Amino acid sequence: MTEKPKLSIGLIGSGFMGKAHVFGFATAEKVFDLPMQIDLHTVADINDEAATRAAHEFGFRHATSDWRTMLANPEIDVIDITAPNALHKEMALEAIAAGKHVYCEKPLAPLAKDAAEMADAAEAAGIKTQVGFNYICNPMLTLAREMIAGGELGDIRGYRGLHAEDYMANADDPYTFRHDPAGGGALADLGSHSLATAEYLLGPIARVMGDCVTTISERPDGKGGRRAIEVDDIGRAFLRFENGASGSIEGNWIATGRKMQHDFEVYGSKGALCFSQERFNELHFYAADDAHGRRGFRRIEAAPDHAPYGNFCVAPGHQLGFNDLKAIEVAGYVRAIAGQGPEPFSFRKGLRIQHLVESIQRSSVSSSWINV
Repeated sequence: MTEKPKLSIGLIGSGFMGKAHVFGFATAEKVFDLPMQIDLHTVADINDEAATRAAHEFGFRHATSDWRTMLANPEIDVIDITAPNALHKEMALEAIAAGKHVYCEKPLAPLAKDAAEMADAAEAAGIKTQVGFNYICNPMLTLAREMIAGGELGDIRGYRGLHAEDYMANADDPYTFRHDPAGGGALADLGSHSLATAEYLLGPIARVMGDCVTTISERPDGKGGRRAIEVDDIGRAFLRFENGASGSIEGNWIATGRKMQHDFEVYGSKGALCFSQERFNELHFYAADDAHGRRGFRRIEAAPDHAPYGNFCVAPGHQLGFNDLKAIEVAGYVRAIAGQGPEPFSFRKGLRIQHLVESIQRSSVSSSWINV
């Protein structure tokens, strides 16, 4: 048996998303027949103590407080960036220049012009890239897209998308990197997921009309004072799709009580779909031609029929989890690096989402429709 080539990972950041990426790599190798062996080589963090602790906890062979040492290491193939948003550009460009493949959490960069520079650099260097939009890796979303494309809903007329959480709902919580005026705010942080899902299901958005609202005007600065907030707490937009459908999306990080509401509804001439991330192993389908007295949304449960659910569990209804979606994302990226398919969500696609976000932000300021 031929031994698979090794793919060595250098991870920057070991917080929530760093841990999710590690789980994704570890699970993907166990669940899928990947074309390469995953090697957790080095983890970088803010200091040696944090990096060493993360290496021990996650199973990396090495630790460092200087992420640039990984760029100079010829053993490392992929730089995985889960650092704060404002650092993505610098880290990614230096990794690309060093000839490393780059896996970066969303948003790709705070500004579209920065994301464009990153995408151009990666393509010019022949680097394989991935941006972390793992919600669209859900087999239920794949099914929804297949049903829409297959005409089961008829002509698509309307769309509603929502991503709501409450981690910024407390006005006494301090200012964070997410409040940075350069690309920050709920629309960029959460609405970007709604935009990615909308285009994944219905195709390109052609026009937007935005409304971005700052509800909490200032927050503690961590130094005994207060700091003004310039970014939105709620970002909404009306949408017009190229296929003629219209709709809306919302990103909201002060939605009290909501921990993970990534929902959508699609309305067509023959039927409708509705989905909630809070029960993300279910897709609900309404068929307009059901007999009178028998009409209503029927629940479709995730099962081995919905690839790649069967790789994780042979029994229907037992459910996937958030980190399983990350494993599906990782598997697609590893196959792309091995030349077995396209990048699932490349830097170019990440740029597209940032362009949509900025179009909505400009529309909110001008109170007018903007062509994307």
